Amino acid sequence: MQDGASIVLWGGLVIGLAYGSIGLLSGFCLLSGLRGWWADGDSRLIRSFALALGVATAGTQLLIAGGLVDIGKSIYLQPSFSAPLMFLGGMLFGYGMVLANGCSSRALVLLGRGNLRSLVVVIVLGIVATMTLKGLIAPLRIALLQASQAAPKATSVPALLSTTGIGATFARTLAASVMSGALIIFAFAHAPFQRARGQIAAGIAVGLLVVAGWFATGYLGADDFNPAPVASLTFIAPIADSVQYVMFSTGLALSFGVTLVAGVFAGSLITALATRRFALEGFVSPRHMLRSVAGAALMGAGGAMAYGCSVGQGLTGLSTLALPSFIAVGGILLGTAAGLRGAFRVQPLATEAAR
Repeated sequence: MQDGASIVLWGGLVIGLAYGSIGLLSGFCLLSGLRGWWADGDSRLIRSFALALGVATAGTQLLIAGGLVDIGKSIYLQPSFSAPLMFLGGMLFGYGMVLANGCSSRALVLLGRGNLRSLVVVIVLGIVATMTLKGLIAPLRIALLQASQAAPKATSVPALLSTTGIGATFARTLAASVMSGALIIFAFAHAPFQRARGQIAAGIAVGLLVVAGWFATGYLGADDFNPAPVASLTFIAPIADSVQYVMFSTGLALSFGVTLVAGVFAGSLITALATRRFALEGFVSPRHMLRSVAGAALMGAGGAMAYGCSVGQGLTGLSTLALPSFIAVGGILLGTAAGLRGAFRVQPLATEAAR
């Protein structure tokens, strides 16, 4: 039998391997989904994302209802938070995602396929996220947090519903049923998506991976004598931790996030080699590189401020029904929309290679 810490590490690696493979084969990505939906009228990818969120929400709430995982120990349900900071961070992340032409998790997947642009994005994102969490930018983030944080009575949708007088169990069941049901109905209310078996499978699989992450860290790896954070799929802090671990491994310990990042890269690499999709790619111009670096920096800083990325908040955070996650995701969507359309639209590079 392995101890809880080892189970958590192996769980992160296995979940990462699966996510990396699924991400490469399906193109699973919030940015690609929104771009396809808004610009091309093809909503299959965004419906796959919605299906993943519906499955993740239903599964996560079942774990909570069964008493298997205490999600209250996660970063998403802290007693106090700063709504302005999280919204601003989400906006920065969303706009940076457009500049870099992919989110943090997508960069890891593409790196495994041989995309050297993603190597730059991952490194810059990790460095800037570290600077924002505990480096040069941290004092500013902390000052903004202290100036704007609040401690509301309710930090989740079920808790908010409970303030109306209904029971906690019914409130959780109602919130989870409405949200997951609406997302699943939205996903399948589209004939082309109903025929897209690969996208359906990807959505279900990614949603289950979020649930598996909660189960691995919150149940299988639970250890009262050596408590570890309860977490699931998220990539901002884990990429920052991974960059640090590569440099200072003798002074740091492995974590679920680090093995998750390693697993995503390895899963994508193995799949790319097995399917002959591996090919080295680079920047097409200095401007292209500057845009990617700027996008990575915004994602690193914004993701640290918002406590997550398009997956960390958009899937994992929302699966907990935490109110701060809805605020962060609102910022991500607004930032992405600004980057894809309107006065602040990021203009496509004339010679930019398709990703």
